[in-house]
Amino acid sequence: MLELRPAGLCARSCAFLLDLLIRFMIFTALVTVAQLLGALAPAVLLIFLFLLEWLYPVAFELTRWGATPGKRALGLKVVMDNGLPITPAASLTRNLLRTADFLPLMYGFGLVCLLTRHDFKRLGDLAAATLVVYESREARRQPLAQIEPFAPVIPVALQDQAAVIALAARAPRLTAERLDELAALAAPVSGDRGRSGPEVTRRVLGIAQWFLGRR
Repeated sequence: MLELRPAGLCARSCAFLLDLLIRFMIFTALVTVAQLLGALAPAVLLIFLFLLEWLYPVAFELTRWGATPGKRALGLKVVMDNGLPITPAASLTRNLLRTADFLPLMYGFGLVCLLTRHDFKRLGDLAAATLVVYESREARRQPLAQIEPFAPVIPVALQDQAAVIALAARAPRLTAERLDELAALAAPVSGDRGRSGPEVTRRVLGIAQWFLGRR
């Protein structure tokens, strides 16, 4: 089972302020460039401001890290409630609903919702079924980048995908023997039912990479 540790107000606020600073720096640079466009500058800047405000978080949340630069700096990421990578629809939903979170003033509804829930969800997270969580230190040290993604040979339910991803996250803390033993339980997804060993383990971990969108 995946162990998800929701991020609280302090960490999320610091990440928000970092992203706000980054967006401000980008917009400042765009203002400098737009001055070369003359009369078109205001219209171009409005378009870029819209894109920066609404697509900046979505673009970064859909990367392999599942986080904006501010969240990455704080060791946070956005995932679905079951621990799987966030989907495009969920990312759009949670970010569009920042408008509702902002009401009535300065993220009033969002703060109240976040502070009254044990999982620290704001309204956008509730609607999108997402969580902002701390990325495990083991996962950050060992992203299993050396493992080639491997497509599953059979359809896999979401809860079973989460179990395979959880195994990959725990892999650096397990002995080789124990890892092979646990990977053998998931071997049917790689077409290795009844088999075990390093090669089977590598394929199962490769399938975890596939589930995480690293294809």
